[in-house]
Amino acid sequence: MPTPPAYALVATDLDGTLLRPDDTVSARSRTALGRAAAAGARHLIVTGRPVPGIRALLADLAYTGLVVCGQGTQLYDAEAGRLLRSTTLDREAADTALGKIEAEVGAVFAAVDQDGADGVTLIETGYRMPHPTLPAQRVDSRDALWAQPVIKVLVRHPELGDDALAAVARGAVGDLATVTIAGPGTVELAPYGVDKGAGLAAAGELLGVGAERTVAFGDMPNDLPMFAGSGFRVAMGNAHPELRAAADEVTLSNAEDGVAVVLERLYG
Repeated sequence: MPTPPAYALVATDLDGTLLRPDDTVSARSRTALGRAAAAGARHLIVTGRPVPGIRALLADLAYTGLVVCGQGTQLYDAEAGRLLRSTTLDREAADTALGKIEAEVGAVFAAVDQDGADGVTLIETGYRMPHPTLPAQRVDSRDALWAQPVIKVLVRHPELGDDALAAVARGAVGDLATVTIAGPGTVELAPYGVDKGAGLAAAGELLGVGAERTVAFGDMPNDLPMFAGSGFRVAMGNAHPELRAAADEVTLSNAEDGVAVVLERLYG
């Protein structure tokens, strides 16, 4: 039996981290993840994407482990193809939160990720998907966003940048929701107190791996709670300044296979 590695769990974000700019995982990264697995480490995907938005990628990677999805709102068993846990965002609270944000900055455009392993992403008129490859359905009114239970809301402003919009949103919504920046043009509202850190902790408990034996890779502020629950924190070269400041190491960008560079050193 091989000696267990110092880091038994490799937690990776997807967009801007493991995924290259063209939404693919490089051959080098696949090989590096294989080295980690051969050494006894598990790979845990921790992503803001909901379950339907990652199924094709999981199949391409032949990934059969647990997945933390939807900013920690969903815990998915890829091998069994079922949700183990899901936390929804109260729709009345979400609608109120959007109203409070608009009272501060004027009209915003919103989208929602519905609950469930087959939930749909709905976008209202004016909202532009940050990842055009992800499926979405347009609705005619904001009320239509709340037709089914949702796990999170995505918010865009026609003029404000992400940092400015997130700052206003945090002040406006209070404990109605958790506000985070998940990527360029992606400010999100999740159930209050739910984040990637909570999702990582839930997955780690099921896998029997503590924070001190987890190495985490990320690029945006939504990865900060995941960093807080990890023993070693690696920010991508393209990472947001807040994440770089919280990291133990800054690697190369996602376009340069920064995840693979670190895994090759840890498990090579």
